[in-house]
Formats: sequence, structure tokens, C-alpha cells
Amino acid sequence: MRYRTLGRTGIKVSPYALGALMLGASIGNPDHDDSIRLIHKALDAGINLIDTADAYSQGASEEVVGKALKGRRDSVVLATKFGLPMGDDLNRRGTSRRWIMIEVENSLRRLQTDYIDLYQIQRLDPATDIEETLSALSDLIHSGKVRAIGSSMTPASDIIEAQWVAERRGLERFRAEQPCYSILNRSIESEVLPIAQRYGMGVLVWGPLGQGMLTGRVRKGQQTDLVRSPFMKAISDERRLDAVEQLIPLATDAGLPMTHLAMAFATTHPCVTSALLGPHTTEQLNDLLAGMDVTLTDEILDRIDEIVPPGTDVGTLDQAYLPPAIQRSDLRRRPVNERAAV
Repeated sequence: MRYRTLGRTGIKVSPYALGALMLGASIGNPDHDDSIRLIHKALDAGINLIDTADAYSQGASEEVVGKALKGRRDSVVLATKFGLPMGDDLNRRGTSRRWIMIEVENSLRRLQTDYIDLYQIQRLDPATDIEETLSALSDLIHSGKVRAIGSSMTPASDIIEAQWVAERRGLERFRAEQPCYSILNRSIESEVLPIAQRYGMGVLVWGPLGQGMLTGRVRKGQQTDLVRSPFMKAISDERRLDAVEQLIPLATDAGLPMTHLAMAFATTHPCVTSALLGPHTTEQLNDLLAGMDVTLTDEILDRIDEIVPPGTDVGTLDQAYLPPAIQRSDLRRRPVNERAAV
């Protein structure tokens, strides 16, 4: 396996990383022992980067990872995230200094470790000044509890702002970004990936299998066995289904399973450091590991570009990032008493 450097951190990571969203989860594998065996299988195969988050099953995923890494912690690059709600308390979420200092201790306890290699904001918090967040994260680095910091699902303009604030204030800067990227979701090629490369950031992409659509199991008119999928919007989108129907014969002509075509595509981009695998069974992991050495030819990549043009997204992504200015009506509408009379 050819390891890659995470941005300019000097940290070497595998091109495939293990994402722990489906481990210890109600939508994935609730069997902790089985999940631990899966993690060990990935590590034995050469994967050295594991990515989880506090919000994955409200801490259960971190607990599983912590158990699995006993005796192997120092050989693993451990990444986790914070920011999404951890309960009903309005202060148990976001990126304030108050919450960061509380939650990092909770994650360290669940992960059974003294340090986190990559601590990432899972979503931007419009209520918190980015300087406040970077200042708190910088203190964690200086204390030795965190080695590097990163962001996730961040628009290019906010990546730039965070870099500028860090430089002007003498703070630690984001060293990695974690966006969604697959054959079906290529919009980050336009700005996010070039900006990340400009600032020397590593890029860990999630969703390389298109929320299950690029496994070869989701076919047009045959989604009935996936009615319980958490990604129903994505797998029922006609535009995405039409693209998949064009990709399946392409994979067949290339002599590749769809999963191998999809993973190889995600790791081919020069700005991508690692692509996150999200298996919840050993069988799924074995299938993905079998494609680690697959390399796509320019001819295959050109045909993919014809089906899904570079820099574009096909259809709707369930977990797409929507800026607060779009999500929140109070940011799009003046208060009633300030509106001009019609």
C-alpha cells in the first residue's frame, strides 16, 4: 500500500480510511464485538486511519473504536469530530470554546486515549466567531491533547476565512477538510479541492460509494429492498439512478465491480488524500479491500466525465451542506415589523 501525506502535516495515512459511522449504530452494526473484529481486519490490511465522531450513535462509535485500539493506538492515525448536537441541551453542540473544552474530554474518555491525531469541526457554527473556535482548538494542540485540526463540509469561502484568521491571529490552522465526494457528487472539484491544495490541506472524502448507489445493488425500479435506507432521497432520485445505469456497463466493460470503480475514482484526484470506507460487515469490508490496487485508465476517467461532468453534482444528496443563510428563514426574511407595507 502506498501511503500518502495528510496535507503538510507530515502524517502518513493510507489512501483508504475506515469510517466508523456504521459501527455501534442503529442504522449499522450494533454488535460491538463484531465491529471490533472489522476494525482489526482493516488495520491488518494496512489501513492506518480511522475516522469517527462524537455524534455517531451519540458516542457509541467512539467507544467501539476505543475498545478496538487497545494495544494498537500508537500505530493508528485517529480522527474524530464534534459540533453536532449531543443531547437536548443547546450548549452541548456547536463550536464554542465552552463546548470544545468539555467535549474533547468526553471523546478522549470514550476513545480511551490521551490524544487525538485529527480533531475536526463536523459542521460550521454560525453563532460562533471562527477566531473563538480556532483559539480553543489551538490551546488543545498546545496542551498535547490534539495533534492537528480540521473541518468538514466547509464551503471554499469559509475555508479561506479560517486560514486568514489563523494567520492574522497567530493561531493553529485547519490542516484537513472532509467533504463529500463521489462520481455522483463532484462539485467540490470546482473550488473546495483547489483551495485545500492551495493551503496545503489534506482531504478525507466521505460517501465515495454515493450513499450506496455506486455498489451495483441500486438499480432503477429495483429499490424496494432498500426502503429502510437512511438515504432514501438519494436512492430515489431519478437523475442519480439514470447516471448509475450508465456507469454499470462502464464498470462491466472495464472488468471491475462497481464498488472498485467508485473507490478508485475517489482516490485518483490529486487533491484527495484518503477516501473513507463505511462498511458495517466484514463481507463489505473484504469487497472494498480487494479493490485497493485498482487504477483507472484515462479512457475510463474520460467516460466517467461524459456521464457526470467534472465539478457537477447529480440529483439530491441527503446530507448535502446547506449554509445557514439558506436553511434559516430568519436569515432570509426581515422581521414582520420591519417589512415595508405592500
